[in-house]
Amino acid sequence: MKELQPLNENVLLDMSQEEEQQKTPSGIIIPDTAKEKPQYAKVVAIGNIENPGISVGDTVFFKKYSGTEFDFEGNKYLMIPYADLLAKVVETEEI
Repeated sequence: MKELQPLNENVLLDMSQEEEQQKTPSGIIIPDTAKEKPQYAKVVAIGNIENPGISVGDTVFFKKYSGTEFDFEGNKYLMIPYADLLAKVVETEEI
């Protein structure tokens, strides 16, 4: 089994949830070329980062058009610089 380990200050994100087919309310299928790239994903691996503030399994929000998308062993990933992460998605209780 092969595993990707980011180098330097990079973070590996899982983009496979993006592959779901999207439809308009009227039932028209939106082609891949017209879809907007999502700006959130699950962290798969973290490079050499001091006090990262995130961990594997967290969902993060990142800058639009950032990073490099690629396929590896049938899954879609995004390698992104740690500096391009904007926020971590956290669950909170309703008041």
